[in-house]
Amino acid sequence: MRAFVAVDLPFAVQEALETVQERLPVGRPTDPEQFHLTLAFLDDQPGDVLEELHHELERVKLPRFALQMRGLGTFGKHEPRVLWAGVEPEPALKELRGKVRSAARVAGIELSRERFRPHVTLARFDERMEPDELEKLRRFLEIWETFPSPPFEVTEFVLYRSILGKGGAVHEALAEYPL
Repeated sequence: MRAFVAVDLPFAVQEALETVQERLPVGRPTDPEQFHLTLAFLDDQPGDVLEELHHELERVKLPRFALQMRGLGTFGKHEPRVLWAGVEPEPALKELRGKVRSAARVAGIELSRERFRPHVTLARFDERMEPDELEKLRRFLEIWETFPSPPFEVTEFVLYRSILGKGGAVHEALAEYPL
């Protein structure tokens, strides 16, 4: 089962991100119902391993904390592939991610070692963008690069199953863990 652990976004933040998407001149917007802030991508895992992870995640105890989405950027080596909204630096988010990764290791899941760049994917771009599309994206980013969302309180995190389909991935919550 393909799975990940994430923080959900409240409706007000989803609306703010949708406003950005509506003004995007190029690319394929992500379905706003799929917006989330990934803490750990688990890849494909057997059910018994996810069950063990569930028990480990139930042991994670942290206080609630505030977050705010701020800024836009792109991922892609030579050309943009993904448009994302960033997150204001927050030590509690890094601590939560560390505890989730630790729980995954205890459950026997080997995670890739990567720098944590918390973000929400807003859109994807074709492999080869035309020069005029790149220029439209550049101008868009100039205007929106400091975009802020309303602040919100992180009150829980969620274990998700990701089901791949022709229309993209659909995320199904398997368990929620309150802070």
